[in-house]
Amino acid sequence: MSKKDTEKILKIMNKDWKGISIPKLKNIKIFEVEENKGILIIDSEIVAVSTPVDHILPFLGKQEILKKFPSVIVDSGSIKFICNGAKVLRPGITFFDSFEKDEIVTIKDEKFRKYIAVGLAIESSKTSESMEKGYVINNLHFVGDKFWNMFKEISFRI
Repeated sequence: MSKKDTEKILKIMNKDWKGISIPKLKNIKIFEVEENKGILIIDSEIVAVSTPVDHILPFLGKQEILKKFPSVIVDSGSIKFICNGAKVLRPGITFFDSFEKDEIVTIKDEKFRKYIAVGLAIESSKTSESMEKGYVINNLHFVGDKFWNMFKEISFRI
């Protein structure tokens, strides 16, 4: 990957990963899942996924990175919809960390507190908590998506 591309990735990560230390970007590879979507591998470790909307999201398999982002907890009735790519609706959320609009937010299940998705906040947590219905998070990466399945294919190669 060129130095220019590496700098672009670092710029996006600094914007999206506010207050989170970003690993030094030396040996970067991107496994393209489809056009403008890929898995970002830094120093032989899967760290993030890139999306066509110029965001780099933490990869769901990286617990130590995910826990640094704000999260919401959803009830068990929401899980199957979220794991099929649906946006996160206000009625399914049982707990909010504090976050701002357009910030990366992780989604965890209520029973086991496992990460099931990552997305971008459509509304701030303050606004969302007072809502009774509507979309709160745009779901961009979830268990079972193309990134997740590609990880299973490439993990033995890195």
